[in-house]
Amino acid sequence: MEPVEKPRRVRMTPGAHRVLEAAERLFYERGIHAVGVDLIAAEAGVTKKTLYDRFGSKEQIVVEYLAGRDERWRGLLGGRLEAAGEEPAARVLAVFEASRAWAAEYGERGCSMVNAHAEISDPAHPANPVIAGQKRWMLDLFTRLVRDLDAAGADGPTPADGPRGAAMSADAAVDADGSTSEDRPAGEGRAAGQGRAAGADRLAGTLMLLHEGALVAHGLGVLPDPFGHALDQARDLLRNRAAAGRGAPLR
Repeated sequence: MEPVEKPRRVRMTPGAHRVLEAAERLFYERGIHAVGVDLIAAEAGVTKKTLYDRFGSKEQIVVEYLAGRDERWRGLLGGRLEAAGEEPAARVLAVFEASRAWAAEYGERGCSMVNAHAEISDPAHPANPVIAGQKRWMLDLFTRLVRDLDAAGADGPTPADGPRGAAMSADAAVDADGSTSEDRPAGEGRAAGQGRAAGADRLAGTLMLLHEGALVAHGLGVLPDPFGHALDQARDLLRNRAAAGRGAPLR
């Protein structure tokens, strides 16, 4: 995955803050293309000259609008992850709970990044790095959380393993043929590790799709509780991975 270039940001003055507050409300309610700088300036109580002096262009206002929402989202999510504690499975589920809370307060019309992407077709638009960067950051987050889940499960047998798991050593688990991890060739161990990593990445991608689908469904109003539905599906996926012996048990 190629790195996303960081967008240029502007220094905020009181006038710039007023412009941005008006632009955020208008962009989110009406769409980016439907809102011109004349309307933004009028709603903010500034002149067009002041608007251009502070931002330089409408495109830069879009950058600040999206980047600002992303910063607030990350702040809310960070608090939810901290409150969830250290258990990896609980932290995964906390992402969906955070999105439900965010959507209820700030996201009646769905994800601002998805909405903006539908309107911005020019790949050279300065807001594209904000949009792509936010979604890649979310995928990276899910990937880290799933790998933490696997690492927690690798520390030793879990309560879900039952008597058989309790009888096994985490360092030398017995296979069906009587061999242990110490008996297997190094290449075989590496292949197993690569398979687990690939499985973690696939699960992270599935969780990301569930999360993004819930955001879109919420904005469209096609399900009564899309985040609750996604949360249930995510919980099942985590239980399945734990039951397969590659993750921490989900309480």
